[in-house]
Amino acid sequence: MGGISHGRNEAAFIQGVCAIVSKGNWCTLWIPRVSDRFTTSNVHQILLQLSADTGLSWNFFKRAQSLPHYHHSLPTNFTMVHLLTRSRRFQEARNLLQKFAFKGFLSSPTVLSALLSDHGDQDSNSQILSWLVFIYSRSNKTHDAIQILELMKSRGLRLDPHACSALLSALAKARLTATAWNVYDDILRMGVVANVHILNVMIHVCFKSGDTEKAEKLVSEMDGKVVRPDLFTYNTLISLYCKKGMHYEALAVQERMEKEGIHPDIVTYNSLIYGFCKDGRMREASRHFKEIKGAAPNQVTYTTLIDGYCRVNDLDEGLRLREEMEAKGLYPGVATYNAIIRKLCEEGKMRAVNDLLNEMDDRRVQPDNVTCNTLINAYCKRGNMDFAWKLRNKMLESGQVLDQFTYKALIHGFCKVQELDEAKEVLLDMLDAGFAPNYSTYSWLVDSYCSLNNVEAVLSIPDEIAHRGLSVDKSLYRALIRRLCKRGLVDFAQKAFNKMLEKGLLGDSLVYASLAYAYLSTGKRIAACEILNEMVKKQLIITAKIYKSLCASLANDSGILDLLWSHAIERGLIARNVYKLMQEAKLNSQNDTLNMSSPF
Repeated sequence: MGGISHGRNEAAFIQGVCAIVSKGNWCTLWIPRVSDRFTTSNVHQILLQLSADTGLSWNFFKRAQSLPHYHHSLPTNFTMVHLLTRSRRFQEARNLLQKFAFKGFLSSPTVLSALLSDHGDQDSNSQILSWLVFIYSRSNKTHDAIQILELMKSRGLRLDPHACSALLSALAKARLTATAWNVYDDILRMGVVANVHILNVMIHVCFKSGDTEKAEKLVSEMDGKVVRPDLFTYNTLISLYCKKGMHYEALAVQERMEKEGIHPDIVTYNSLIYGFCKDGRMREASRHFKEIKGAAPNQVTYTTLIDGYCRVNDLDEGLRLREEMEAKGLYPGVATYNAIIRKLCEEGKMRAVNDLLNEMDDRRVQPDNVTCNTLINAYCKRGNMDFAWKLRNKMLESGQVLDQFTYKALIHGFCKVQELDEAKEVLLDMLDAGFAPNYSTYSWLVDSYCSLNNVEAVLSIPDEIAHRGLSVDKSLYRALIRRLCKRGLVDFAQKAFNKMLEKGLLGDSLVYASLAYAYLSTGKRIAACEILNEMVKKQLIITAKIYKSLCASLANDSGILDLLWSHAIERGLIARNVYKLMQEAKLNSQNDTLNMSSPF
């Protein structure tokens, strides 16, 4: 009986509040015996009772959130969004949704399903969930957005095209191109008609992944669907072709857009100029610069050309363009300065570099990581480690973060001046910062220790890394073993390999092949064969990637390499596609011999 009585009392309270609200007696809600009784459950019911008048329910909702001891829950917020959406008060609905979108695990399929169960209006549900996909996408929470998309698929709800574009754009920005294509296929199956905005985003996805074939297919789809490509379409396509060095195709796109009455803007010209500059074709880049019409060259245009001329060793033309740029009221940004500073550093003109740095300071152009890394690298190459280290400290003081290029330059510099304790300390800092040194980085250390006849120090590097509490993986041992093998120190390479196995790290094809090569190069044919036989037991194969890597790093000793490949072929250790590479290499070698012997 108590439960029934409570139920009746609760129903009476809900009806009483609705009457108070309808009469506009808002002050009554703040009387303690009334305000203390508000719960998320009865507020939810009150909103539904008042739903015939959305303005009234919205007014109550806003006032209720300021009541003492009461806070709106996800269900009350979601219900209010529904009421506003049904009344087509979309801006207010979206603003409210934005406020609680990131609270209470709203993107969870379980939570959302529970909220949707109270609301059967498919149109409103489609609209609200589309907004959520849009909100999460714009906040780069693509995982949450995709979870909602999956829920919409399962419930037969329609995704708004704007939300589709936002999600696909976020995936493109994050370079999740494979996921973007899966989402694109999903939305088409859900009945979304791809408009020019969605198709443009997908062409941008192609740009990110460098996929010209899919981009061309999308443009064909546009033609088939009578969706007219716009300036963004053509600019993205031109940028993609220029990125891939496909200049003829890029120019063909420019010609097509002009035929269709779409005039190139400065982005179009900048892309074409960048493409030619990237390939060092400065004559063509300059010609396009002079042919700019209907648009004004901007800072990007000049910076691209200046960088291009500096890269082809024409610093004078780069400096002339800089003067022309400033004469037009376009002042250099940090990227412009970086291009010139890099070239001056290459030429060892450090006084001119300092003049530019002072100019940057006067103009309040802040150096970035590229500026600092360029300078550090220059001083490291000159063996001036004191100055390089001071620059590194200034980077940290100014709030810049050291990246892998900073660490690599410093390691190389310390190895150059044979300050190996410092080089090793920077290596440990690099690992601690989460960067993975590559083969070259470890090679500098190996070569430096070997030049000091201290090969044992090389073998201690993994232990020192582990002692720092950092992870020791296969890539470290692989790099050390490969370099020791190349230097003919096969006994030390074998010791490193044994230590690697002791730590439970298994050797791969590259490690085994390097050891076999080293044994062959030192005349230990039996040991080399044992290594190759071990590869057979472990079912390891020399892939095309490994073949190319070994050919590139051991090119000076083709005779030993040929012997290695011969033994590997006998044991069936060569992948099928490697045979084709071997035939091509043999043919190229024969052609080179013929060319050398030809009198013409």
